[in-house]
Amino acid sequence: MLTALKTRARALKREAYALAIAMRDPRTPWYAKAFVALVIAHTFSPIDLIPDFIPVLGYLDDLIITPLGIFFALKLIPPAVMAEARQQAATRMAHEKPVSWAGAVLVIGVWIIAIGVIGWIVIGN
Repeated sequence: MLTALKTRARALKREAYALAIAMRDPRTPWYAKAFVALVIAHTFSPIDLIPDFIPVLGYLDDLIITPLGIFFALKLIPPAVMAEARQQAATRMAHEKPVSWAGAVLVIGVWIIAIGVIGWIVIGN
C-alpha cells in the first residue's frame, strides 16, 4: 500500500509540473493560468499551508487540497497543451526538482494574515 501511495504522489507531482509548463503556453486561457499559478505555488511550496505536525489537519492539504486543485486545473487546460506539457515534464523532472519560492511567500503571507486576524480578535475583544 505504501508503494502505491508513493507512486500516486509521484504521478501527482508530475501532473503539477506539467501544469506549470502548460501555464506558460500562450494557448492556455488567462483564467486557467491564474488558477494554475495558485495550485502550483501551493503544490511546490517548500512550506506547507497547514504544517504536517498538526494532527490530521497537517496532512489535509497534501491529501485533499493538492489533488483537488490539480484535478480542477487539468479541466481548464486544453488537452493538446497538456499532452505537450506532460512530455516536457517527464523529461525535465529527470534533471531538476521543482520548487516554488513564490508558494513559500504565499504560505507565509497566509500565516501572517491569520496570526494578525487572531491577534486582532484576541486583543480587540
